[in-house]
Amino acid sequence: MDTIFTRGPSLNIRLILALVMSVALIIADTRFDMFQSSRVYMNSLMSPLQYLANLPSVLLNVSAQRLTSHEDLVDENQRLTNQVLLMSERMQRFDVLQAENDQLRALLDTPSKTGMRKKVSELMAVETSPFSQQIVLNKGALDDVYLSQSVLDDRGIVGQVSEVGTTNSRVILITDVTHAVPVRSVRNNIRFIASGTGSLDELLLEHVPHSVDVEVGDMLVTSGLGHVFPEGYPVAQVSKVTRDESRPFAIVVAKPVARLDRLRYLLLLWPEGTDDPQEIDAVTEDEASVEDAN
Repeated sequence: MDTIFTRGPSLNIRLILALVMSVALIIADTRFDMFQSSRVYMNSLMSPLQYLANLPSVLLNVSAQRLTSHEDLVDENQRLTNQVLLMSERMQRFDVLQAENDQLRALLDTPSKTGMRKKVSELMAVETSPFSQQIVLNKGALDDVYLSQSVLDDRGIVGQVSEVGTTNSRVILITDVTHAVPVRSVRNNIRFIASGTGSLDELLLEHVPHSVDVEVGDMLVTSGLGHVFPEGYPVAQVSKVTRDESRPFAIVVAKPVARLDRLRYLLLLWPEGTDDPQEIDAVTEDEASVEDAN
């Protein structure tokens, strides 16, 4: 049975005709530019197909770029987050160091009398008993700490040494119920005894007659009596005065100027004229050599 593909010229003749027509069209287009407008129309017709054919590649490239940008942003965000955490930690340490530096500067600038020896110490422990207010310092007998030695912070009197060990010492605070400080009022020089009440923010002036001139806001400093605390160091400020005629004495309450609830660095004081231990040892050796020579 014959089919439509077997009708007409043979395949060889068709191929030759196709080649001849192709060469003729190429020559006609090259020499006479006959198909310029046709190419424009064909290009316009094929452009959507080209865009459609190129669309998967474009989508893949855009997706890859977005994924890369997202990963870069995630990495950069993580890096910046880590930097913020590191800087925050450094800032915290800087704030602590700055506060400690300010406290040490204030402590070393504490007004002490000329010739008075002083040494900075650091808090080691706080007494946990509710009936005793004491702290432990990191200075002891090796640093020439002695019993009843005065201890103060950058604002005022904190307490006195009650026990001395080799490398540390125990200090009883001025607010301890067993402690009392001889004080005087800066305003009128009237003398009082300020006793501890067991509360860190309260002292009680003992046996104050109703007629005594004492007012809220009066600053109380050490009087020097008892030869424990040097004269003239701030102790407390009067915060409350109650004169009840039914009681034999007025109730006078004062607030310590030292920050007893946030102690860190403290100052140990020696009496006026106390030399450095090394100088004392040197003088003793010189005296001994002179005696041996005699």
